[in-house]
Amino acid sequence: MAGKIYSAEFKKSAIALVIEQNYKPDRAATNLGVNVGTFKYWLKNYRRQGKTIDPVEQADLRQRNADLEREVTRLRMERDILKKAATFFAKESS
Repeated sequence: MAGKIYSAEFKKSAIALVIEQNYKPDRAATNLGVNVGTFKYWLKNYRRQGKTIDPVEQADLRQRNADLEREVTRLRMERDILKKAATFFAKESS
């Protein structure tokens, strides 16, 4: 049986889950539907090539992630308010 072929972009994104977002390799592999051994092999090759993220860049990424999480929270609150308002006005017009 032939194994799946994954694009370089997919591998890069998968590795980013572990490197940038602090996922456990086993969890990332399972969530992506990749064999755990295969995923760890990709990660090992990545680390062997010395491709590490600059600490300043990593701090910027963490800040960006925190900003986006705050925005998601705000947008969810706005969405919930709009749902309640729509329900209210739908009852009023009935």
